[in-house]
Amino acid sequence: MKIYETKTAPNPRRVRMFLAEKGIDMEYVQVDIQKGENLSAEMRAKNPLGKIPILELDDGTCIAETDAICTYFEALHPEPSLMGSTALEKGTIAMWQRQVELALMLQVGMCFQHTTGYFKDRMVPVPEYGKEAGINASKYLNILERRLELNPFIAGDSFSIADITALCAIDFARVVNIRIKDEQKNLLRWYDSVNNRASAKA
Repeated sequence: MKIYETKTAPNPRRVRMFLAEKGIDMEYVQVDIQKGENLSAEMRAKNPLGKIPILELDDGTCIAETDAICTYFEALHPEPSLMGSTALEKGTIAMWQRQVELALMLQVGMCFQHTTGYFKDRMVPVPEYGKEAGINASKYLNILERRLELNPFIAGDSFSIADITALCAIDFARVVNIRIKDEQKNLLRWYDSVNNRASAKA
């Protein structure tokens, strides 16, 4: 079993953190996305979209997409739970995970891709779209600030996959100069808490 990833990319980091929280050791194979290694015929055979991370099982079966990989390991190793144990927990965590992905992680990613020109050899950057995505990401931090006034973690009382996604998105956002503001005290408190977990260094 192995995972194809790029060490510096945010989505593979989400998987590494998830597995670290579970205490699962894994073999990682580095893929250079800047050079386009993820777009090779070999990698597209594992994931037609040419995206990483990709989990390859011992029998050759491949599972792509960060959430799908995490769901697989949550089913194999339900404790500690990172995606909820009860119906209410599962639904609440899934809701916040989806919102953080769409309103923060995706927006940061679009800001990066469209304002830096990092992938200009394989896409047409639209700088204005990238700037708008960055504004959207910053606005969502305000929503998290209000949410974290009421709860220690994003989905409630317990650390979950939603916190992993938010931490990785916020750390990656520094590349495009998006940061938690000094006045966002609840968000800063939360960040210090999750960033000091051992898994954050994975």
